[in-house]
Amino acid sequence: MLQVEQLHQYYGGSHILRGLSFEATVGEVTCLLGRNGVGKTTLLKCLMGLVPAKEGKVSWEGKAITASRPHQRVQAGIAYVPQGREIFPRLTVEENLLMGLSRFSAKEAKEVPGFIYELFPVLLEMKHRRGGDLSGGQQQQLAIGRALASRPRLLILDEPTEGIQPSVIKEIGAVIRKLAARGDMSILLVEQFYDFAAELADQYLVMARGEIVQQGRGADMEAEGVRGLVAI
Repeated sequence: MLQVEQLHQYYGGSHILRGLSFEATVGEVTCLLGRNGVGKTTLLKCLMGLVPAKEGKVSWEGKAITASRPHQRVQAGIAYVPQGREIFPRLTVEENLLMGLSRFSAKEAKEVPGFIYELFPVLLEMKHRRGGDLSGGQQQQLAIGRALASRPRLLILDEPTEGIQPSVIKEIGAVIRKLAARGDMSILLVEQFYDFAAELADQYLVMARGEIVQQGRGADMEAEGVRGLVAI
């Protein structure tokens, strides 16, 4: 379980994260929703150690990781797919996926795990193409596949539907459902697309002005007016 307790972060004189506290459970999809500029990406960077938390505590599987470096969090079983994907455009699809195996020994990191190609068949078809030659939707699938190559127990996804065609959004949604159904992974999904989040969420959180302003079970999102809280 991921536990976040009273997390604070500042940029200059701005108080970006204001005492955030929440939990994300293994076997569930936790959806974090909110409009642009409320601090969602800053929160994820704090969870990955890319931005140090000023105050508060982050724990994963019962151990405090607040002071851990990003590579130590990856070693602990946390994977992050950032907004904008950040694949390596000059490397092939296969080479990009192999980069996701960096936390394993050289012996274990020789071959792309077959389950990734099962989840994303298009990556197998295009494994010798350069990442930069893929469409936006295919690059998103590649970025998720690369994160999954590290066999994480916590997968963090920052707006995976952004700029993606509807058919690929459905495919990504199906993969997230499969991963959650395995019961051995916690998924934290940051999203602005309400309908996508509502289909997947076991638990939801709504952020506004750097705070969690509402949370509940995914099945109750419509009844609890979440659409109105995140609509632009």
